[in-house]
Amino acid sequence: MDSVPVSCEVDFGRAALLPDVDRARAWLLTLDGSPQSYVDLDDPEHVEFEYARRLAHVIDLAGRPGTAPDVLHLGGGGLTLPRYTAATRPGSRQHVVDVDAALIAFVRTYLPLPPNAAITVEAADARAAVAERPDASADIVVADVFGGARIPAHLTALPFVADVARVLRGDGVYAANLADGGTLDFLRGQVATVSRVFDHVCLLIEATHLDGTRFGNAVLAASRVPLPVDALAARIAADPYPAVAVHGAELSAFAAGHEPVTDASATGSPAPPGGVFGIG
Repeated sequence: MDSVPVSCEVDFGRAALLPDVDRARAWLLTLDGSPQSYVDLDDPEHVEFEYARRLAHVIDLAGRPGTAPDVLHLGGGGLTLPRYTAATRPGSRQHVVDVDAALIAFVRTYLPLPPNAAITVEAADARAAVAERPDASADIVVADVFGGARIPAHLTALPFVADVARVLRGDGVYAANLADGGTLDFLRGQVATVSRVFDHVCLLIEATHLDGTRFGNAVLAASRVPLPVDALAARIAADPYPAVAVHGAELSAFAAGHEPVTDASATGSPAPPGGVFGIG
């Protein structure tokens, strides 16, 4: 593919691929001007976005080292994390769900998947797709689903999280990319919701996000078994934009006073302030 921008109308907006002038075959995927994914075709282990790096750390540390997990990705975008997982955990079996069929076709046309990667892609609503997955069929479920710049309300409720837990094996790991700012009420509600289902929960978040200084992304990791919190904390502290791992009593205090989100009370994540995720 030549290093010139390409764009087209997809099911939920206008998608564009913008070349990175510093990396020969690297591309930024945007939807209506909002960054969605960064893909380096020559180096799938290069993960540009900080939240995606945190999700990648969770994937790296899930399960026993050297094993090839079964991974369910909710939200596809540029398929950055499936490419990463195929490179770092060879033999992994991965299934990707994205509601935008035209976006899937656009990405696969211009950013083809590695030919030998065991990655299947389905055009479907994430919650409906989870409902159809067999019990105990995944080692990792990654949720990175946004409608524009907001997480859809039906993917924030307790029944959805409970169904994710049903799909996970006993030692499986759930990792969700969340967005919030200010008083972080949405994020606190998500911690309360996920904690109702999973015994072990950890929030990976930058300090200036945690104190409400800015709007941003945070990753929530959860499992029925203890998470590798120390290893996660060490990795995210060493990232270009360091983050902290909030868990245990500190995380319980963070979510204090917030009830799990029900289908009746669910709302989408807050809209980011103007310009936060846009392309100038």
